[in-house]
Amino acid sequence: MPQSGKREHSVFDVRDLNAALLGLGARSSAELFEELRTAYCEPARYYHTDVHVAECLRHAKRYAHLAESLPEIEVAIWFHDAVYDTHRNDNEERSAEWAERALALLDAPAESIHRVSEMILATKTHRSENSDTLLLLDIDLSILGAEPTTFEQYDQAIRKEYSWVADADYRAGRVKVLASFLERPAIFRTREIKSQYEIRARENLRRKMTQLV
Repeated sequence: MPQSGKREHSVFDVRDLNAALLGLGARSSAELFEELRTAYCEPARYYHTDVHVAECLRHAKRYAHLAESLPEIEVAIWFHDAVYDTHRNDNEERSAEWAERALALLDAPAESIHRVSEMILATKTHRSENSDTLLLLDIDLSILGAEPTTFEQYDQAIRKEYSWVADADYRAGRVKVLASFLERPAIFRTREIKSQYEIRARENLRRKMTQLV
């Protein structure tokens, strides 16, 4: 569930990151864990926090049977919002670059580094034709199909992250983003995730857009 980034303790466990790194063929790293933990607990974050990452990791475990490379998906999840500044529009590129540098230093296979980077970059458009990337994207968007109360908490947390934006401008921008998902033939592309979240996601998005306009 969305929570304020202003917390003293992280929900992260270094063993989860190290297991993903080792599964990828890289070395474990307590230093990288601390860097990521610090990034996701930045005080300006209200939704894109360690809680969001932990929820994504739980979903990845749940749908592990659909993954070609679960470790690559998990590492991509760890990095996908590692850089998050609402004043910029290149967060995904910067997060991918961080992942590439860090994984190279940990001797990860070049092919895996490339695939992880591509997954992170795909979170900018939420479009791909790669099965593992689609699984990651659906996991990242699963909040859209949450129970209405949880969805509303998520939406309020996003507003806090953009508190510097004037209300009218925020409403217009938010409606545009939400409408872009509704315009798609399907929000979710992974069959199991689609069957669970698609209908409620569309209900949540329509309700929120009605409130914003």
